[in-house]
Amino acid sequence: MQVISFSWRMLRRDARGGELRLLATALAVAVAALTAVGFFADRVRQALDRESHQLLGADLLLTADQPWPANIVARARALGLQEVATVTFPSMVTHGEGDALRAQLSEIKAVAAGYPLRGSLRVAPALNAVDAPAVGIPPPGTTWIDERLASALGAEVGDRIAVGQTTLRVGAVLTLEPDRGINFFSVAPRLLMNLDDLPATALLQVGSRVAYRLLLAGDLPLVKRFQREIEGQLARGQRVEDPQNGRPEIRSALDRAQKFLGLAALLTVVLAAVAVALAARRYVQRHLDPCAVMRCLGATQALLLRLHLGQFAVLGLLAALGGCVLGYVAHFALHAWLAQLLATPLPSPGPMPALQGIAVGLLLLFGFAVPPLLQLNRVPTLRVLRRELGSPQGGTVVGYLLGFLALAGLMFWVAGEVELGAWVLAGFSMAMLLFAIAARIAIRLAAALRGGGRAFGGAGIGWRYGLASLERRAHASVVQIVALALGFMALLLLTAVRGDLLDAWRQAVPADAPNRFVVNIQPEQVEAVRSALLAQGVSAELAPMVRGRLLRINGAEVRAANYTDDRAQRLVEREFNLSMRPDLPAGNSLAGGRWFLPGELAGRAQEAPASVEEGLARTLGLVVGDRIDFGVAGEMIGLKIVGLRKVNWDTMRVNFFVLTPPVVLEGHPASWITSFHLPAERADVVNRLVRDFPNLTVIDVAAILRQLQSIMEQVAKAVQFVFLFTLAAGGIVLYAALASATEERRYELAVMRALGARREQLRRALLAEFAAIGAFAGLIAALAAIAVGQFLAQQVFRFEVAVDLWLLPLAIGCGALLVTAVGWFAAARLLQSAPLDALRAGSS
Repeated sequence: MQVISFSWRMLRRDARGGELRLLATALAVAVAALTAVGFFADRVRQALDRESHQLLGADLLLTADQPWPANIVARARALGLQEVATVTFPSMVTHGEGDALRAQLSEIKAVAAGYPLRGSLRVAPALNAVDAPAVGIPPPGTTWIDERLASALGAEVGDRIAVGQTTLRVGAVLTLEPDRGINFFSVAPRLLMNLDDLPATALLQVGSRVAYRLLLAGDLPLVKRFQREIEGQLARGQRVEDPQNGRPEIRSALDRAQKFLGLAALLTVVLAAVAVALAARRYVQRHLDPCAVMRCLGATQALLLRLHLGQFAVLGLLAALGGCVLGYVAHFALHAWLAQLLATPLPSPGPMPALQGIAVGLLLLFGFAVPPLLQLNRVPTLRVLRRELGSPQGGTVVGYLLGFLALAGLMFWVAGEVELGAWVLAGFSMAMLLFAIAARIAIRLAAALRGGGRAFGGAGIGWRYGLASLERRAHASVVQIVALALGFMALLLLTAVRGDLLDAWRQAVPADAPNRFVVNIQPEQVEAVRSALLAQGVSAELAPMVRGRLLRINGAEVRAANYTDDRAQRLVEREFNLSMRPDLPAGNSLAGGRWFLPGELAGRAQEAPASVEEGLARTLGLVVGDRIDFGVAGEMIGLKIVGLRKVNWDTMRVNFFVLTPPVVLEGHPASWITSFHLPAERADVVNRLVRDFPNLTVIDVAAILRQLQSIMEQVAKAVQFVFLFTLAAGGIVLYAALASATEERRYELAVMRALGARREQLRRALLAEFAAIGAFAGLIAALAAIAVGQFLAQQVFRFEVAVDLWLLPLAIGCGALLVTAVGWFAAARLLQSAPLDALRAGSS
């Protein structure tokens, strides 16, 4: 107890020194960055767990792209389970007549009585009115529409809306749908209707994208029994979701978002570790003499170590708690930006993120502050008389190595998987190594060229001395530049470079690129639709589309479990849109193999040929000469890959993964698709088209892209907010590096003043040093951000982006101003010290 009491008194006394405040601030910022992400992720995870049944609308959800067989429904009923069927698909709906007609793509859900089995619907009597729990489902002949659809159509309760070949009266405004509680993927607004009204719409045609769902609820043992029975009978395109694995697309997106934000926060932790090490080093330097005195008074090495470890433990706990409070407050900013993507209230966060934050804070403290502290228990008593003995050496390398291993373990923990953790660790290490090399080269060049400072007249001596100081403290300068450059680069990537990539992508898309896609065109409507478009001055190419499921590759059955890539698994589970044409489409070029021969086009080939898009082939491991079998309307169609195509998707034209000669797919059920460019002022073309052909679905690509861009903007703001902690940590590193060299700087400035240097010249020297550190950090960050942007543009997005050279002077100028301001705040008081006092105290 005496040790704890004495450690507490030491902490209260030493808190007046700047290094402990700096150390605590670094810990608090690191913990705040991680817990801000942790608190928000915990709230979302709790919402998913709490509303797991509501997210499904049932205890068990069966989803398929074909109607569920009658024997499955009969088995559920035999077990006494409640069952409700729903049918979901996209389609156009209209409101009004003549010039007042409005058309809107919506996601239609037709539900049977009893929906939902878990949770409840909420409706309002009018737009923006107070809602209440709904009673039942929309009666036959009526529909409930959500706020977005009501606003887009200008429809009110009581109006009639055309849905396919029938009209339905708007009975209420739908405000909450339990199994649509989190709407990351709700691109189209919702229309809820009675399943009995579905046949009258005549919307389900060949080629329609329909999701058939069967909702089940009942006693848990019976539900589990049914789940075990049916999982062994599932066919391709069928899946079962329960509260533990329900809505996998939502859970996957949230897990990835948490990992990304967590890894962004890790950059703050890395920089905070550097700041902790620097502040601890400064603390040790200031306590060498007191420890030597205590040794003379009988204190043992073990006692000294226990006293300082106890002091740092209390400090770390208090700083971590403060960081948790700051993180809790900061997570509301993430909630403000990201909660707009959520349509469900979030519960309060649990204590786990705070406990994890405290653990991370203590890990940083003892991983990077304890190694310097170990020097204190080896302070010789002779230092009381001979201060030139300096600091005891040895042991710190091993200590820092343990700290690095702890930090690496933290990266793997946040990444959540070994491979990603290894990439993150390698990326952080490589970036810091390259930045350190660049910083060292820049410092060396500045030292070599500092003679040019004479060109600045009276400022020459100050500038030369300031640049020379960088070289004298090269290691500390490199640390400062690297830390700041990492923070600057992160912000540049999320602001300027992200904007450049988006602008380049928009420019890569031709101005007259198609922005409307029309699907569900039936064979008997092809000529009529083509004529209707031509009458409106729209020339469009219509292409046939046959739905088929990939069954075999080279005779081997295709299963999602055969692939580890997520995209490959999704592709083999879905139905492909196959098409047929005699010539190579515009915007396509051969990437391997050949196009169809005249004999193949005439149907005289022994094996039906196919041309496959090279990206699909790469994902599924297909090569020229492979044989692929598709199931089309119950019939097996075997194809031989004769060529691979490179598709320019930026043209926004209708393209297909798999093409065959017309003779191969003729006679199979098909629908048609087309795309065309429509100026904003020609929206009436879509309204007339949907009025004349109610079964058509018109997809407004521009509207979807605007919504996706809005989501990207919200996510980018959240990530930028997290990286503000990184920039703050970089500033702390700068301040810590300056503080660790305070005595050395004070002694140097005193010597310079004793030799006749004016205070103004010394002020210019300090400003020159700080400005150079900021300018070098800004330059390195800008070059790295440009390099990353070019890599993303050319290797990932496959388009050219111009290099904005203005980013270099902007980053250099902002970096110089920011670092100069922070550095001057930390070092200005040194010029006020009396030279005689500094010379008497010495430099150590």
